[in-house]
Amino acid sequence: MSFSKKEYEFLKEIGIGPRNLGCYVNGAWKGSGPVVSSVNPAYNQTIAEVLEASAQDYEEGMQACSKAAKIWMQIPAPKRGEIVRQIGDALRAKLQQLGRLVSLEMGKILAEGIGEVQEIIDMCDFAVGLSRQLNGLIIPSERPNHMMLEMWNPLGIVGVITAFNFPCAVLGWNACIALVCGNCVVWKGAPSTPLVTIAMTKLVAGVLEKNNLPGAIFTAFCGGAEIGQAIAKDTRIPLVSFTGSSKVGLMVQQTVNQRFGKCLLELSGNNAIIVMDDADIQLAVRSVLFAAVGTAGQRCTTCRRLILHESVYQTVLNQLLDVYKQVKIGDPLEKGTLLGPLHTRASRENFEKGIRIIKSQGGKILTGGSIIESEGNFVQPTIVEISSNADVVKEELFGPVLYVMKFQTLKEAIEINNSVPQGLSSSIFTRMPEVIFKWIGPQGSDCGIVNVNIPTNGAEIGGAFGGEKATGGGREAGSDSWKQYMRRATCTINYGNELPLAQGISFC
Repeated sequence: MSFSKKEYEFLKEIGIGPRNLGCYVNGAWKGSGPVVSSVNPAYNQTIAEVLEASAQDYEEGMQACSKAAKIWMQIPAPKRGEIVRQIGDALRAKLQQLGRLVSLEMGKILAEGIGEVQEIIDMCDFAVGLSRQLNGLIIPSERPNHMMLEMWNPLGIVGVITAFNFPCAVLGWNACIALVCGNCVVWKGAPSTPLVTIAMTKLVAGVLEKNNLPGAIFTAFCGGAEIGQAIAKDTRIPLVSFTGSSKVGLMVQQTVNQRFGKCLLELSGNNAIIVMDDADIQLAVRSVLFAAVGTAGQRCTTCRRLILHESVYQTVLNQLLDVYKQVKIGDPLEKGTLLGPLHTRASRENFEKGIRIIKSQGGKILTGGSIIESEGNFVQPTIVEISSNADVVKEELFGPVLYVMKFQTLKEAIEINNSVPQGLSSSIFTRMPEVIFKWIGPQGSDCGIVNVNIPTNGAEIGGAFGGEKATGGGREAGSDSWKQYMRRATCTINYGNELPLAQGISFC
């Protein structure tokens, strides 16, 4: 059976055919749910078909995963790190093909698609080192002949629910760390990017099989909301990592909390760049372009608000309008394209609806503001002059729409930055040390990512990624994010013959 287009034949190199089973359960591929089509958003043409998971597939997978968890957690952490190292090597061998698939199915330009897969490779490297550093503290005891220490043990199973905009990188942030920490992983990929889910899982499954390990250590499902709900409700999954909107994330959190599970949430962003009067204007303009237009404005870290000092307002705006005119829009796989399509037809409709709301609230369209008539889901990159108090500015419009606004003082700029419900990423452009340290301090940005002289997006994996407020409070990837994937036990050991009590209590 052949693909409908010759350009899709490369998918066979990563295990994708015209019709695919969408569940990897108990070391085997199956799928007894509905058949869905993966669609190329640049042309709205079917790439391939996928058989999604059924409730029965889910239960079979979870039973096998629960058994595999007892095996995996007993393997020494450095040995688990070796498996993750091999996963990284398997990804390296197929970097170009996987990156091309991400671009084809999600719609981001090829450089970003390859960069997304590279991010998982980087996470594998990070996790390998981490596998020898899952350290607990030795704590001085106030009691003679006693020792206090911390033990970090695996949770058992980690559920990972990812979104379409980063169909595999967010898996890497979670799975690489979860695996070296001794957990099995249950992954539900985005319903609209099932081919990425299948291709990634086939590489991981191949490594497990080569090492004679249970395939159920890594269980994957293509499916819709019903599979996500099953994961949220499942008491066998102590931690659920969810990436998506604040609205759905809140529902997931409430469901998981009802069973006293743990949630790791990466939700909406409404990110701002502040440009001070002493800023390097060219550096700021280049950064804003990437932050606002990259991934067609569909990153959670996309810059959605540009807050300009009144003295540089027109200068920055004029330069930005000039570079927006040079943005090449088109097929994300074609060389030179900077702006690909929105991911779905519904996304394009939301863009149109958002523009109508913007105009009704006094927004002035400076450039863009329209869809592009074509087979695909293309829209114009848009800049809007609007008040920071407009209701629409408080919401996340998932597309290449940038709101611009003025400020006079640093205090005012910080207040505007912090005035939205979300708190993911932020950046300021300045050379003044007193401004920089005010910005990153307690009276500065209230976001989880607080940058200086760089865009709001494009975070490195070495730091903890996540945000505050309606962004969910979760932290993934680097720093000490690994602690969320383990349970901590405080252990007090009496190696003497007496029983002194803490706080000097006498009880006899």
